[in-house]
Amino acid sequence: MPWTDSQSWPSSLMGPTPLAIGVAILLVLSVPLFLHLVIYRSTSSTTLPSFLLVGPSGAGKTALLTLFERGQHVETRTSQVPISVEVSLPVSTNAASLKYRSVNDPSNQVHKKFLLADTPGHGKLRHYAFDGVIKPQNLKGIIFMVDAADISMGNSGNGNEALRQAAEYLHDILLLLQKRSTSSKTSKAPKELPILIAANKLDLFTALPAPLVRTALESEISNVRSSKTKGLLDSGIGMNDLDIGEEKEWLGDGGDGKFEFSQMDEVNVAVSVAGGNVLGADGQDVKQWWDWIASNLDILLNLV
Repeated sequence: MPWTDSQSWPSSLMGPTPLAIGVAILLVLSVPLFLHLVIYRSTSSTTLPSFLLVGPSGAGKTALLTLFERGQHVETRTSQVPISVEVSLPVSTNAASLKYRSVNDPSNQVHKKFLLADTPGHGKLRHYAFDGVIKPQNLKGIIFMVDAADISMGNSGNGNEALRQAAEYLHDILLLLQKRSTSSKTSKAPKELPILIAANKLDLFTALPAPLVRTALESEISNVRSSKTKGLLDSGIGMNDLDIGEEKEWLGDGGDGKFEFSQMDEVNVAVSVAGGNVLGADGQDVKQWWDWIASNLDILLNLV
C-alpha cells in the first residue's frame, strides 16, 4: 500500500488517530526524560574543582585539611601518603563565580564543594606533590603552607634550616609551574594557576607576620637559585652551554639578582601570602584562606 494512501501507517501517524496520539504522548514523555538522564548526569559527573595542599612537614597541612573537612580540630599525625577529601565552602563565603548573584539567590545557600588534596611534606615523599602539579585534575590553585613561627629572617645557616627547607620546596614547585608555561608547544599561554602561601601559627609570639614571611621566602629562594646555578657551573657546564632561551632551569628572570614572586606573573602564576592559624588559644583563624579559595573557585556546575 503506497504511503500516500489514507489507510497507510504514515498517513495514520499524521492524522488524529489513536496511533498518532499515542506516539505523540510517548515522545512528549520520553524526550524530557532522555535529556535529563543524558545531559544532567553528564553535567553532575563533572570532576569537582580541586586545590593542592603542599608544604614542609609540621607546617599544619593535615590539621588544616581536617579542620576544613569537619569544621573542628582533631589530633593528626604526620602524613605518609596523600589524602584527598571533599570539602564544602562555608555558606557565608561566596565563590568567585557567584559574586554577581543576588544575596537572595537560593544558590547562595548551597554548599559549594571542592576537593582538597593533602600531600606528605617529607623530602622523600614530595614526589606526590610534584605529580599533582604536573598532572593536575581540574586544579584551581595550590596552597603552600609554612610554619611562620619556625622560620626566621637573616642569612642562611643552621638557625634558618626551616626557612631553607621551605624555600627549596617552594622553589621546586614554582620551577615546575614555570616549565609548564615555557615548555608549552602551543602559542596559547596556560591558564593562570594561583598559589597561596599560607603562613600558619600566627597566633604564636615568635611567628613572622605575613609580609615578612613573603620577604624571607623571596630572599631565601634567591639563595637557593644561586646555589643551584653554581652547582650547574661546578659540574662543568659553562654559561655558553646552557640553553637559556629554552630550558629555563632557573626560576624567575635571568638567574642573578633578587627573586621576587611578582616575576612569576609572566608565566601565569599569581603568588599571594596570607596569614592565619589552625589552632590557637582564641580558636582558629582561617578566614583569609577561605576567602582565597572562594576567589579562585568556579562551582557553577556543582550546585547540586
